[in-house]
Amino acid sequence: MDLTFENAKKIRSEYVTPEHLLRTAIDDDDVMELFFSCGSDLMSLADDLDEYISENVYRVPDNVTDYEPVWTEGITYLIESAGLQCKSSGRKTIEMKDILVSMMDEQKLYCSYLMKKNGLSRMELLEFISFERYGGFSASDGSAPQWLGDDSEFHGQDDSVSSLEEDFLSRYTTDLTEQAEKGGLDILVGREDELDRTIQTLCRRTKNNPLHVGEAGVGKTAITQGLAQKIVNGDVPDFLKGFSIYSLNMGTLVAGTKFRGEFEERLKRVIDALLKKEKAIVFIDEIHTIVGAGESGNGALDAANILKPVLGGGKIRCIGSTTFEEYTRVFEKDRALARRFQKIDVLEPSRDDCVKILKALSSRYASFHNVVYEKGTLETAVDLAVQYLPDRRLPDKAIDIMDEAGSYAKIHLKSSGGKKIKVDEDVIRKVTSKMARVPVEAVHKDEKDRLAVLEEKLKSSIFGQDEAVESVVLAVKKSRAGFRNPEKPEGVFLFVGPTGVGKTELARELAAALGEKLVRFDMSEYQEKHTVSRLIGSPPGYVGFEEGGLLTDALRKEPHSVVLLDEIEKAHPDIYNVLLQVMDYGTLTDNQGRKADFRNSILIMTSNAGAREMEAGAVGFSTPSSSVKNDRATLNNAVEKAFTPEFRNRLDKIIPFDSLSEQVAYNIADKEIKKIASRLLAKKVRLRATKKAVQLVAKKGYSREFGARPIARTADAEIAAPLVDIVLFGELSRGGKVLVDAVDGKCTFNVQGAVDAGKPACKD
Repeated sequence: MDLTFENAKKIRSEYVTPEHLLRTAIDDDDVMELFFSCGSDLMSLADDLDEYISENVYRVPDNVTDYEPVWTEGITYLIESAGLQCKSSGRKTIEMKDILVSMMDEQKLYCSYLMKKNGLSRMELLEFISFERYGGFSASDGSAPQWLGDDSEFHGQDDSVSSLEEDFLSRYTTDLTEQAEKGGLDILVGREDELDRTIQTLCRRTKNNPLHVGEAGVGKTAITQGLAQKIVNGDVPDFLKGFSIYSLNMGTLVAGTKFRGEFEERLKRVIDALLKKEKAIVFIDEIHTIVGAGESGNGALDAANILKPVLGGGKIRCIGSTTFEEYTRVFEKDRALARRFQKIDVLEPSRDDCVKILKALSSRYASFHNVVYEKGTLETAVDLAVQYLPDRRLPDKAIDIMDEAGSYAKIHLKSSGGKKIKVDEDVIRKVTSKMARVPVEAVHKDEKDRLAVLEEKLKSSIFGQDEAVESVVLAVKKSRAGFRNPEKPEGVFLFVGPTGVGKTELARELAAALGEKLVRFDMSEYQEKHTVSRLIGSPPGYVGFEEGGLLTDALRKEPHSVVLLDEIEKAHPDIYNVLLQVMDYGTLTDNQGRKADFRNSILIMTSNAGAREMEAGAVGFSTPSSSVKNDRATLNNAVEKAFTPEFRNRLDKIIPFDSLSEQVAYNIADKEIKKIASRLLAKKVRLRATKKAVQLVAKKGYSREFGARPIARTADAEIAAPLVDIVLFGELSRGGKVLVDAVDGKCTFNVQGAVDAGKPACKD
């Protein structure tokens, strides 16, 4: 400011104006660098300012000796405005650059007009200042051009431009080849076909832009990182040797842009910097984000439209990556942009390929966690990832298990004798159980062990339906042994029989025994014709289109599951037609074209068809064997009437469930009493029932028509109800034990309070 005052006094100006201030400022090295870097014509600006001052500012005559220039209100306003800018940004010192920004903001000032006339824009000015203040360049570090003295005005200009371009690239991009040279990237295993196609596309003359499309977690970004590693190693065609891959940081590019055009200006500068590099490849992860990025409405350009001209002519090579969903929903809709890219599908690797990937990466994870992965743990990680994390993709989910297992071992396990901690299969299983939120026992149990005891376990909980249990177990074993058609579900069954005989319970127990999730649909909710769309999704234009289908979404999340369609005869007949392709080909397509895979699931449908006919025909004298035959015939006739031939023809088996016998009723009564006893353990009460008590409950609750449900209600009424007040307010309020017996057709209770009740219930 003092220098401006002295210069104004030297040329005898009556007033010190903003134009005087700007004319003095452009002689400063920092301001020179700023104007030059922003592409402004500094010499023309100086001439325009001199002309304006000489013609518009009154010159004090030379004979006036006692004279001092007067500061104008424009100068005062600029300083106040610059002060407010400094205060808002948390700084205490006003710099000349702040005053320049204030000049640009005040449209009425002639100096603002002159700066714009000579090629300086507010956006370029702010861009340069942000670089200087936040890690860019400045005159003090030697990177500014030396304008004064000899012919240095033109010396080093190319170096300054190159430095500016490098600063833009370093701020908004990441050099993957530089990271590869430093060993900062993981190695790429496999993906030879995808990598070869990528290299082939990059070597094209035009439209040389590969686009990797695949599900999240399959390794799309890893392919580009692997290419960077190959370029560093020289393991690429001669045409690609010496290329650099720059990963564009869209978040940084957008962050901090407040005014219209700032984002476009940043992107344009990055593109210009890349164009000036002869061998540059730009990588845009999640490339669908460029569609609409920076758009502010009213026909404003977005990032995609800025990139189109340079991508189509082959001026710049670009590698993109996105998911199938985003490609269809966002990217493909911009046809002009999509045609400039060559789509390369990146599918999920196989189990063996994933094991190779983990083995190649395990050394880095082992070094980071200071552990050792024992032999067989990586194979276990892949197998458990496939089984218990179905909503994610290999190799990402398997790598996560390996990484988390190393973290778990580092935190919870201790090394002995200075040796590295060993990560074994038990650690892998514990970590998987936490990630998948399944019981540890389910993860630890080997599948062969489950299958070996599957039939025995089901028969211990499902009484009187041995034939049904054996049929289901045989189908599961055939599938796991490899005899099953791999294009079909593991099993498709129709359970038919009276109510309350264990149809739904068998499906529930089967899912628990296999360690799989039970996906249950109550088909009474799908009685109307239009409700069929809820399973596979509503058509376009209708409510719920974006949400997808309940059945297809459930199977995409849990492909290893037991699917139960309960009481299917109550659903609309159109649902049977939807299920035909599931039974034949193991897939179901939803409203958005996505396929749900049923090949690793068991499809069970239950039906009460024929139950009424069975009860109506149970009149007169008959032997048990003839009664069973009559029931089976009745069920078969009812099934033929209820379901179409093409539906029945695709079922693996129609499994009839028999009515419960009195002996079966006794077993069910015993099971229900044990359930009551197990619930009482939480109150520290140990309940034991005699054989007479069990027989009493079975006799009172037995019903050939209604099955097992009345037995549960009888156990509740005869045992649980009388004990309510005793447990809450009586002798068992602090725990104890109770013996249930039967005398004269009634249950009696022998109660002893405050006794250890930690053991399971038993009966005499």
